[in-house]
Amino acid sequence: MHHAPHLPGIFNALAPVLDHFGYLAVVFFLFLEDFGIPVPGETTLIAAAVYAGAGVLNVWLIVPLAILAAMIGDNVGYAIGRFGGRAVVERWGHYIFITPERLAVAENFFAKRGGRIVVIARFIEGLRQANGIIAGITEMPWPRFLLFNTIGAALWVGVWVTVGMVAGEHLNSIYHTLARYELGAAALVVLGIIALIVRSVLRHRGNNHDAAPHAAPAQDQSTPES
Repeated sequence: MHHAPHLPGIFNALAPVLDHFGYLAVVFFLFLEDFGIPVPGETTLIAAAVYAGAGVLNVWLIVPLAILAAMIGDNVGYAIGRFGGRAVVERWGHYIFITPERLAVAENFFAKRGGRIVVIARFIEGLRQANGIIAGITEMPWPRFLLFNTIGAALWVGVWVTVGMVAGEHLNSIYHTLARYELGAAALVVLGIIALIVRSVLRHRGNNHDAAPHAAPAQDQSTPES
């Protein structure tokens, strides 16, 4: 019989949860985290991977269950954004300078580049939780969201399960190092998105200006001399 391994640092608080609920804890926390509820989904996944490395849990169950829970959570977020978010933004968005015109530009931007954002956001704290809601608000087509969300979830689960299984006692320091990189990546992604949206707005205004009809020259209305 395998004994539960020691979980270092911040992961140790999750030991009683995993001891009592096992796979259910992974599914429950990932599901809640992925539509915005602040629960320790990512750390639970990593702690469960440590348990799998020690033979207490089965990695071949953790991986598909974690991917499924992450996907369902993101799709709940997508539904919230799609069916409730737009009304909220249109009603209250002007208080934070989100006008219907700017939302339309964001929708166009997300429709063209949203797939890559959905995959990248999975690895960034904050964006991971808001990912589905933003996709829903901007009305990203659901099949497209589902495809890229599945890819992102599979990659994210695979990376963190691997880290959890091989890191051992070094897990805490490795996790904090990667978390610092997450913050830097989040800042770069946000700045990049802002820059692209600004560029889209300027281009949109330029196209409108070029398309504006020019005043037709006045026609000579004088009657010809007889």
